[in-house]
Amino acid sequence: MIATAIAFSRYYIALLFGMTIAASFAGMARTKKNYIVVGGYTVFVFLIQLLCLWNFGMDMTLKLYPLICHFPIALFILIYLKRSWLIALISTFTAFLCCQPPRWIGTMAGLILHNVSMNHIGYNVTAILFYFFLQKYAVKSVQHLLERSMKSCLLFGAMPTFYYLFDYSATVYTDFMYNGSRAAVQFMPFLTATFYFVFVLLYYSETQEQARIQRERDMLDTQLKQAQTEFALLRRMQQNAASYRHDMRHHIAFLQRLAFEGRVEEIKEYLNTARSDIDAITPVRYCENEAVNLILSAYAGKAKQAEICLTIDAKLPDVLNFSDTELCSLLSNALENAIQACEKILDKSKRLIRLRLYAKNNKLCIDIRNIYQSEPIFREGLPISSKEEHGLGTKSMAHIVEKHGGAFQFSVKDGWFIFQAVT
Repeated sequence: MIATAIAFSRYYIALLFGMTIAASFAGMARTKKNYIVVGGYTVFVFLIQLLCLWNFGMDMTLKLYPLICHFPIALFILIYLKRSWLIALISTFTAFLCCQPPRWIGTMAGLILHNVSMNHIGYNVTAILFYFFLQKYAVKSVQHLLERSMKSCLLFGAMPTFYYLFDYSATVYTDFMYNGSRAAVQFMPFLTATFYFVFVLLYYSETQEQARIQRERDMLDTQLKQAQTEFALLRRMQQNAASYRHDMRHHIAFLQRLAFEGRVEEIKEYLNTARSDIDAITPVRYCENEAVNLILSAYAGKAKQAEICLTIDAKLPDVLNFSDTELCSLLSNALENAIQACEKILDKSKRLIRLRLYAKNNKLCIDIRNIYQSEPIFREGLPISSKEEHGLGTKSMAHIVEKHGGAFQFSVKDGWFIFQAVT
């Protein structure tokens, strides 16, 4: 009677261990409610197993075990935890793999002590200890791998899935594993080694790709911070212009004194200097939007210094659905790229940039085009550069447009490089 109770306790502990570990791998929160639901569900599944054992016997119950145990676990994860079928199945197969250390330790305890009950007791004790070990050291990592991407989930789940299929096909439905053949003995080491190296190589590739994406994200963040700095400088320039206008009475008083003393040449020199200072710090008014005026004024000055003909047609309202920083980053990157492309043209008469900005149906419309020297190269719709860490400006522009649910296009036509966006 005691031996039977110990045996049945082992079957329930195995079910509870597999159920809770699979659910934890799938992301189940460790709350009282969830543990109560899991406990009640395992009792229900265990009763189905006992009913099957009563009617069909142990041999048939073992063969039906995937249907009466593992499928209900995957179904619980799918319905109660609302995870995908892929995560549900991989979590279940991985939990099955985690059951193997307690099973082996229980087997060794039974063999050493020559007692079947010690096999079950060894399994129960190991399963309980292993549960806490996995919860502390493995659950979060496995959950991260399963949710990171479909590719990562498939890479991680390949080994547990194939082990699960092999275990049932070689030990439950056939006696391939126990027939003593060399092929049977060597198959699992071969499978383990193969999947280990495949997993290492593919997972390394996956982590490198994730690292590359993170580097680009960090660089885009840096560009955004740079845009904030640039816009702050433009704001300061506007404030200087306001201060200059405020001090105009002092300049007039000084000029009046020079005129009273008849110092005409000094008046001319002072006026030329004052005009240059005012031109340098006063933004041109292209449209109603103050931020756009500041940005365009700054880049109009850069284009003039590079002997580039920049024509601007801007018709924008005072308020746009963009932050000043986003506007600065979007327009600055577009104009900076256009200016850099034009600077490579030896014939200065062909250095042309045309910018058109307007609002339509509460959407910002951008059309900027420039003449280029070398034919641009595109990848996935974006122009790329052979220089390391270049090309981030176009990615930043695309990111801002997509963030606002807009559409963009880079293209070339009749010697013009064209960027168009509606957002």
